[in-house]
Amino acid sequence: MSTFEKIEKEFKEAMKARDELGLSVLRLMRSELKNKQIELGKELDEKEVQAVLKGMIKQYLDALSDFSNAGRQDLVERQQAEIDVVRAYLPPALPKEDLEKIVQDALTASGEKDFGKAMGAAMKAVDGRADGGDVREIVQRLISR
Repeated sequence: MSTFEKIEKEFKEAMKARDELGLSVLRLMRSELKNKQIELGKELDEKEVQAVLKGMIKQYLDALSDFSNAGRQDLVERQQAEIDVVRAYLPPALPKEDLEKIVQDALTASGEKDFGKAMGAAMKAVDGRADGGDVREIVQRLISR
């Protein structure tokens, strides 16, 4: 079952269970995915679905930071719960040790010392399995040696 089909199925289950939070987040996810389908004019493949969901998490994390800075703990808790719902549909992130090894191998293979080009090689090797901020941190540390 594809991620999109799983979202559709669980959306119906959330409606039946009257799960307010789950229903709200799933409705937004469906909307974002359908908008992307319309934009591209085709059915989304699994990579495109994952990209949309990662974009949603990035937006949610930005909002979480804003709510936290404003001292709105009620909104911080709700936003974190929404992030957790979306993350459930993404593959698990790479462990730090594995990520470090993949980035190290990519930098060794490319031989790049320029940060931008090294980042490009590292992100290509990671292939969306880790957060760009984590990759950036590792690349900076490794090329500054």
